[in-house]
Amino acid sequence: MSAAGPPGEPAAGGDGDPRVLSAGEAATLAAVADALDEGAVVALPTDTVYGLAARLDRPDATAAVFCAKGRPPGLALPVLVGSWRQARRVAARWPRAASMLAARFWPGALTVVVAADPALGARLGGDGRSVGIRQPDHRFVQQLCRKAGPLAVTSANRHGEPPCTTAGAVVAAFDGGDVTLVVDGGRCDGEPSTVVDCTVAPPACLREGAIAWSWIEASLR
Repeated sequence: MSAAGPPGEPAAGGDGDPRVLSAGEAATLAAVADALDEGAVVALPTDTVYGLAARLDRPDATAAVFCAKGRPPGLALPVLVGSWRQARRVAARWPRAASMLAARFWPGALTVVVAADPALGARLGGDGRSVGIRQPDHRFVQQLCRKAGPLAVTSANRHGEPPCTTAGAVVAAFDGGDVTLVVDGGRCDGEPSTVVDCTVAPPACLREGAIAWSWIEASLR
């Protein structure tokens, strides 16, 4: 992994290595937001694992996430938000079930799948009709989303490989220039989020993760 530079400055790295910034430095938030504004792909710590992030309003950047990861275009990119207001901007419709679950489990390891805004769905892959949205329980990512807007984020790993749980693992996996910045937030090895499809009634479990499905069912009752 690249050696760290002075506080607030990018780490020194070899050719093709991402720059490594500390999540604890005050200047990091602005540096990452600027990189996202320019269409860069950045790696972020979250409350689950490290993720590859891009701005939703930069189609070139979301396409670069698919390319960097080798992710099939049929697998849509999830979206992380910093607030309910941002979530409603991404969704074409926000059903009552999504409101009930978000009120109970956000911020946290719950992804709700709702109908996507048509202008955004095409950029996220999949069928373009739905989008998975989550508000993570991670202070840095929440602050970044509030500053830069909702972000398309998928786990930081090459497709088919285990998710990266440290900044060093991200640098080793993406040393070819696909990722511009890595934000070092320490080890991130939380359980994957539970994914609930709120486009159907009753909502359906697409993946049971950190939140037990029995808790979801109880909250909906």
